[in-house]
Amino acid sequence: MDLGTAFDASVARQPTALALVDGEIRRDFASWQDDIRRVAGGLSAMGLKRGDRLVCVMANRYEMATLYWACQMLAAVFTPFNWRATADDIAFVLEDAAPRLIAFDDAAGEAVKAALEGSGISSDVLISVGEGLPGTSFADLLSTNPVTGPAGADDNEICLMLYTSGTTGRPKGVPRSHRAERTAAASVIAHLRYQFGDSPLGVMPLFHTMGIRILLCSTMINGALVNMRGFNAGEALQLIEAEKISSLFLVPTMFHDMLGHESFAATDVSSVRNVAYAGMSMTSDLERRLLNLLSPEVFANYYGSSEIFTFTVCDHLDKKPGAAGWPGINQMIRVVRADADGTATPDDVLGPNEIGEIIATMRSPEAFSGYWNRPDADAKAIREGWYFTGDLGYVDEDGELFLAGRTDDMIISGGENIHPEEVEDTLSDCELVSSAAVVGLPDERWGQKVVAFIEAASEKATAEALDAFCTESTLARFKRPRAYVFVEALPKSASGKLLRRHLRDGDYAVSPNFESTL
Repeated sequence: MDLGTAFDASVARQPTALALVDGEIRRDFASWQDDIRRVAGGLSAMGLKRGDRLVCVMANRYEMATLYWACQMLAAVFTPFNWRATADDIAFVLEDAAPRLIAFDDAAGEAVKAALEGSGISSDVLISVGEGLPGTSFADLLSTNPVTGPAGADDNEICLMLYTSGTTGRPKGVPRSHRAERTAAASVIAHLRYQFGDSPLGVMPLFHTMGIRILLCSTMINGALVNMRGFNAGEALQLIEAEKISSLFLVPTMFHDMLGHESFAATDVSSVRNVAYAGMSMTSDLERRLLNLLSPEVFANYYGSSEIFTFTVCDHLDKKPGAAGWPGINQMIRVVRADADGTATPDDVLGPNEIGEIIATMRSPEAFSGYWNRPDADAKAIREGWYFTGDLGYVDEDGELFLAGRTDDMIISGGENIHPEEVEDTLSDCELVSSAAVVGLPDERWGQKVVAFIEAASEKATAEALDAFCTESTLARFKRPRAYVFVEALPKSASGKLLRRHLRDGDYAVSPNFESTL
């Protein structure tokens, strides 16, 4: 079943069920289907055909979600990209994806217009949402004749192309088939035990694999996607109470900010029965607080990627804090020797509690088949039928996975391997610390020295106090930070991921209220 037909199946099941909430916009499944078919008709009239790509650069909104489904009706390829990206990166994606149409809104308007300068791209292929922007307006698409139904794509046809965040270079396109996307959504529903009618908070960006997953899952189970155009902890809490949101699938940063918000204690969050996180590790302290303050029926760590959505899942974090869990129902994983030269093979399997690189089988029906126009990236990441994730981790005696950071984040200091997340987890237990990030910076004596960047939770926070805390903890002495930098805010991506490269490059604002030691 292609995704366009999957949407129609949900409409047939419960046509009057609420499907989408975006501010004042509220759509049930039947009325949203009508909008989607009209927009699909407008896109078809603009020349979008089966297999064509539509690049969409927008903040989360009704129009973006509608364009996603309209592409599925036409068997076209929805290709979202970060609306906060630079004009240079947007120009690269426009050239790399070679789209038939380009949609953007006022949140990305200036960057998109700058990216289009000198490109030779005609305004005839532009779709805009917002005043004074070039191209066909979204409202015009809504006024066209609707398509009669989905084009009926084959399982193996591409329906989506995500672009990686480009942490180590230019973004890479990740083409995803109808089968991979549908199976990934069904996998999430099964692993997280979603129920029909579960209503999620739709704040993860729709250019991110988690945002698309939440959109697709909510539609498949006739839940109402409650959209947020950008994360704000106070507004998120208001929506949870007002819309009786039942599921939260977010990155840890968002949970951290909501639990710490001044209005949390006064907000009715009793509707939330299902809590899951992905995208980055969560500190043991934040896990404990979520369990105690939300008391969810399901609380899970979901580990995966854009390339293969499901790697592992842990839904017993009360018994195994920090665990990424066992392989998902569509997956097999191994931990193999980590290397920098690409010589490790899937057979270089390590024993329990040995840290190495995590690899996952490409036989999963959720897997992509390779990067867009990047045979060099394929050769590095895909070896002998296994996907090399670039993540470090280990399995315990029970065969459950624990993450230990990225291969390119590992710090080698004085010949010792130090994993930043272990140090961060220790610092997060200190009441003086709101958030912490650890990186390795060049050092003449040690090669690299461990440097902790701190968002302070108290005016009493000092480098001496934090060093004393680490010394008294279970953290090995050689892993202690050699310097502390107090920052206004840790740099994060639009999806809430910590951007360590910004810290390594000096791209941060030092807090004037604390004395740093770097």
